[in-house]
Amino acid sequence: MMQPVLETYTPDGFDLWPVAEVESFGFLPLSGELSPDEVGAAVMRIADCNDVSAMDGPDGGHTPRPAGPLDSFLHGLLTLDDPIASGGLRVIDDSTGVTFLPGCCDGLEDWRDWHRLIDRGGLLGFGHDPVSPTAERFGDTVRLTVNVEESDSPVIELGVPELRHLLVGVERDLTGFLALAAEWSSAHLPDHCTAVTTAVARSLDLPAPGPTT
Repeated sequence: MMQPVLETYTPDGFDLWPVAEVESFGFLPLSGELSPDEVGAAVMRIADCNDVSAMDGPDGGHTPRPAGPLDSFLHGLLTLDDPIASGGLRVIDDSTGVTFLPGCCDGLEDWRDWHRLIDRGGLLGFGHDPVSPTAERFGDTVRLTVNVEESDSPVIELGVPELRHLLVGVERDLTGFLALAAEWSSAHLPDHCTAVTTAVARSLDLPAPGPTT
């Protein structure tokens, strides 16, 4: 099983819109099956990933953030050219129980790198010491190593056709989530709906959906 997952944390005093309680430093699978509050938690997290407080002002090279709480919180998401979404692809081998998790350097904005790995070969690294997950193609097999820092690290091996099939499911899940995010934004952020939806799409390396009706 392969899932696009967003790194999460429990918001502290966040009250700009309803959000679901999520596990701190856990992962929320993104799909078209999320509840509205889970979508709200995901949009909150993606916006927070793109906070630009360290770059505000002329010395930071970024436009100053607005004063209002909502506009201030959304500022980075709506103004950065290349927004990010911390997380990645989680792979679970049901036969062995081995779970391959995104690393600290991973992001959903780079999920299409898996296609390039299949097409061109090579190595993908998703983190660094002490936990360094990697994916590497060997002929017709892609080997996922949970942590290359450990000599006896668990691995998952996938045939190239199987991985292609799993990536089709990943894109379907991300597209389903994006459709929910567009509907959610229309209901909860009507003045920012198009901009938020477009920015979330960029953070997932997907085309923005058409207007909701």
